Amino acid sequence: PAFPFRATAVNCCCRAAIMPAYHSSFNEKDSEFKKIGNVPLLPVNTTFKGPAVRGDGSTDVVDEALTYFKANVFFKNYDIKGNSDRVLIYLTLYITECLGKLAKCATKNDGNKALNTLALANFALPGDNGFPLTAHYTTPANRGEADLLRQYFLQLRQELGVRLCEKVFPDDKPTKWWLCFQKRRFMNAVMK
Repeated sequence: PAFPFRATAVNCCCRAAIMPAYHSSFNEKDSEFKKIGNVPLLPVNTTFKGPAVRGDGSTDVVDEALTYFKANVFFKNYDIKGNSDRVLIYLTLYITECLGKLAKCATKNDGNKALNTLALANFALPGDNGFPLTAHYTTPANRGEADLLRQYFLQLRQELGVRLCEKVFPDDKPTKWWLCFQKRRFMNAVMK
């Protein structure tokens, strides 16, 4: 033989590692929360008005979204382990949209204004045209549920905008360590 050694099938350094995505810790308590379709109304530490239960100061879904964003944004496929993951998916997509707006802002004040405007802008709900990943969400049963879901998403968007600005503008100038993720497409989806 041309080669005096034989390659073995067990070669650990050549195998591709499969990294799991981060999931919401609220999946374990899914049944405790009111749901609209399959979207739970999770507690949020916020001062903004809305249907979400006020958090107790511990980690909430907005904290999870910001913490897991940089890892999860690279995934093209995401296995939904519970209904709370749907809120995490929505916030991850919204963070990407926010980063696109913040890339055009020079100061934290400009960023806060841009994200407040974005949060208050009209946005699609599950079942509407333009809603990303509509196959993963149940359409609200009636107009009352749709209005409640819109208020909940608005409350999440406003709170996330404030917290994201604090991370992107730590010293009144944008940090490249967040803005470099603005072109990433989580699950190949884009919010409109």
